[in-house]
Amino acid sequence: MLRPHPAVLRGLVDEYEALLSAAEAGRAPAEAGPRARDLAYTLCVSTGTRDIGRALEVAHQWLTTVPVPTRETTALAT
Repeated sequence: MLRPHPAVLRGLVDEYEALLSAAEAGRAPAEAGPRARDLAYTLCVSTGTRDIGRALEVAHQWLTTVPVPTRETTALAT
């Protein structure tokens, strides 16, 4: 099975969990519902699961085993 790039997977997980916590706190914007459903679907497809809870478990497991590469900033020569 193909796996998503760790940086992409981290972004999906972070955004989904942020929307979830905002919704639980009653601070979610109106568009959060459709976006959360889209993210849940994408996480399930990306992890080969059918349940968002399981998708998050798998994503977190994968992210702990593979370091997320950092972007190196390069200075432009002047």
